[in-house]
Amino acid sequence: MRRSTKILLGLVGLLVAIQLVPVSRTNPPVESEPPAPPEVAALLRRACFDCHSHRTVWAVPQAYVAPFSWLVAHDVSEARDAMNMSRWGAIGPEMLGKLSIDIPKEVERQKEMPPGVYLLAHPEARLTDAERTAIATWARGLGRTAPASP
Repeated sequence: MRRSTKILLGLVGLLVAIQLVPVSRTNPPVESEPPAPPEVAALLRRACFDCHSHRTVWAVPQAYVAPFSWLVAHDVSEARDAMNMSRWGAIGPEMLGKLSIDIPKEVERQKEMPPGVYLLAHPEARLTDAERTAIATWARGLGRTAPASP
């Protein structure tokens, strides 16, 4: 057998073998969601919930074919750790204050959210400037509506 054929067979074997590595794709129950006006809630569902909530749609093939599935599961886990909109009631006043600064910065000014790599596979999540402004305006109010610390 030629060397190139052996290398190709080895790569195919490796690709098949990595499919056996388990990946956690969970959607625990939703506890609570952000108090947002209907138009902002719709934007959050469309552009944010896939990563920042327990309403993740685990898309095929990205979420089921390694090594992409590893990246998707890792990104969702990190996003939920940073801000989980399905556990909104568990977010304390200090974190709400931080989110009231971070969300407008990342969504409106820096346009980092949703991330570009996510938008490649999910163009429906793309936000217009007006939609970004609506989310940022809502988020700026989070710091003012946070209950006072005891």
